[in-house]
Amino acid sequence: MTEEIIGKVSDFFARPVVAGIELTAPLKVGDKIKIKGHTTDVEATVESLQVNNVNVTEAKAGDPIGIKVPDRVRKGDVVYKITG
Repeated sequence: MTEEIIGKVSDFFARPVVAGIELTAPLKVGDKIKIKGHTTDVEATVESLQVNNVNVTEAKAGDPIGIKVPDRVRKGDVVYKITG
């Protein structure tokens, strides 16, 4: 399995548990991601994706996205796409 950096967490909302992410590479629904930081280590499959509060199936580099995450993440955490 390979991990490719695709962005950074820019925001976190506790209810619902959502991470705001600034993408540096494309991401789509169904992709597996890992969010890693000083005290964070979360893996998830992207089940829904929003760009500017609109549901989309994929987002491109530069898009500010929102995704549901299974646990707390922190601003500055690195987002990886898991492939292979």
